[in-house]
Amino acid sequence: MGLTHMQIKELLDESRAHQCDDVPPDEACVAIAAIAELPTRFGQFHIVAFYNNRDHKEHIALLHGDVCHQEDVPVRVHSECLTGDVLGSLRCDCRDQLETALRMIGQMDRGILLYMRQEGRGIGLVNKIRAYGLQEHGYDTVEANIALGFRDDEREYSIAAQMLNALHVKSICLITNNPKKIEDLTKNGIKVTGRIPHIMVANEYNRFYLETKAIKSGHLIDLHGKERLPEQADHPVIEGMQGEVLEVMQNLYR
Repeated sequence: MGLTHMQIKELLDESRAHQCDDVPPDEACVAIAAIAELPTRFGQFHIVAFYNNRDHKEHIALLHGDVCHQEDVPVRVHSECLTGDVLGSLRCDCRDQLETALRMIGQMDRGILLYMRQEGRGIGLVNKIRAYGLQEHGYDTVEANIALGFRDDEREYSIAAQMLNALHVKSICLITNNPKKIEDLTKNGIKVTGRIPHIMVANEYNRFYLETKAIKSGHLIDLHGKERLPEQADHPVIEGMQGEVLEVMQNLYR
């Protein structure tokens, strides 16, 4: 069961009364702009569109099941990747991560995927293509971003945190390999009660990219055939996971 008509009305009424224009620009303010049903090949979802006063980008959330006022909600925070998500680029694992997360959440009792418009780790599409060009001349993904005048990762998650707050989510289990994402969401007031690993199979085009994320950006990925991380030794589970959720995870990573 997803959001009820009454829940949708309450969320929209609450957001209409939330005046972001009066909030100082250095403070993130998020309001729900629209909600609709979205049947997909991965399951039945509600799609929620958000307005915010900071970057004015149209971030969305895909909700499966009843997530409002719930604890330990599985959540994937996915950053937009046009080349991967839409065009099927093999230079990254973004599309695999997106589809696996949607399939996983679609089979659970409840879950959320936040789709954040933070292309290229926050540097934008044009600069991401420039970074690709540098990578073709021997730079890794971190070196390329730095050469263009950016940090390794320009993304931040204050807006994602406010989106979860707008949906009245009490606590989450984050679907991620990135400890910094957990730290950032926690810093922004989100209670993260657990982590669900999200490890994709590497290919010949993205192996070096994934190795760089592990070595230089601290992602919990091991691609070297050495002693495996605890998260990779068995089916990826979190403490207390049981019943239908455990069965879904085992089927996905079988």
